[in-house]
Amino acid sequence: MERYKVVEVVSKRDLKRFIGFPNELYRNCPQYVPALVSDQVKSLTSVSSAKYCPHKMWMVLDGKKVVGRICGMINPRYNERYGTKRARFGWFDTVNDIEVAGLLLGTAEKWAMENGMTEVHGPLYYNTLGKQGMLVEGYENVPPFNCLYNYPYYNDLLTSLGYAKECDWVQYRLRADQELPDKMIAIAGRLKDRYRLVEGDVDTLKHDKSLVREFFRIYNESFSETVYNFVPFTEEEIEEEANQTIGLLDSRLCCFLLDENREIAAFGVSFPSISRALQKARGSMFPFGWIHFLRALKKFDTVDLMINGAAPKWQNTGVSSVYHNIMSGKYRKAGVKWAITNPQIDTNSASFVWSKYENELYMRRRCYLKKLF
Repeated sequence: MERYKVVEVVSKRDLKRFIGFPNELYRNCPQYVPALVSDQVKSLTSVSSAKYCPHKMWMVLDGKKVVGRICGMINPRYNERYGTKRARFGWFDTVNDIEVAGLLLGTAEKWAMENGMTEVHGPLYYNTLGKQGMLVEGYENVPPFNCLYNYPYYNDLLTSLGYAKECDWVQYRLRADQELPDKMIAIAGRLKDRYRLVEGDVDTLKHDKSLVREFFRIYNESFSETVYNFVPFTEEEIEEEANQTIGLLDSRLCCFLLDENREIAAFGVSFPSISRALQKARGSMFPFGWIHFLRALKKFDTVDLMINGAAPKWQNTGVSSVYHNIMSGKYRKAGVKWAITNPQIDTNSASFVWSKYENELYMRRRCYLKKLF
């Protein structure tokens, strides 16, 4: 009699167990940051990206106990853009057992082949918005709220099952209150005057729908050719992301540069670290989880650098030094000591900007790829 059984997630009860499994697996792990259950339910059932990305979820059971989970996805917009036939996997968690991992990935691979796919890569989200990349360095650190955490044995399991590195993302930890080099400050001042750049009001942006849409249009264009595996957002994804995040922007930690035509030239967005708050809330805002979030937003010494970029016509002009200078002043004024960068492909020249500052490698993440035939 076989010990393990693969079951597809179809009912609300199944979904609850699927979402809850990592909290049990990482119960004694001080670095693990649980996701909000409500966010997970939305991501797996009703988020706009899931509407055009076929996906299925499975669990492996040992008797009645969940010992592994996985979600298989196909993003047709990605495959069309890059001329591939790839499926992707995410929400991958497992006990340290090659048989369990093999059942999970094997089931996702079989589903992918049934749908005409020739490769599988991951861990990924439907698009570039979600958590992606398996941790391969930095296990001793607590990840930002929007990043995955996993045990070291995950990588051994994947490589044993035929997966190889596709790409790596790196994250750095910086002293947020460090002074910028004098040369950068001088350049920033000259560029700001020369191009008549002004800092936009964040609170105005929140209530100006046309400016919000302009921001996401620029975001799409800025990263379309520079971010590996990037898939531009759909109109529905833009609307959804705007409704979810724009209201959370904090003028103390964000910067939007406008040119003389009042168009967005560059931007820097960061959030107070809420990882510890999520740990204390244990995945739920209620009944008392919200208290931890309020405290985290009010008093903090660490921020997560979410996105930094410039409109295409402003790239390679040095404009980044302008908003870096502004952000540096904001951090010192807010009493921020540390900043954790968002994951960036280690071969992307944009990640080299952090070498100008005192920094340390905080985490390295990996996307794995396997050819199915």
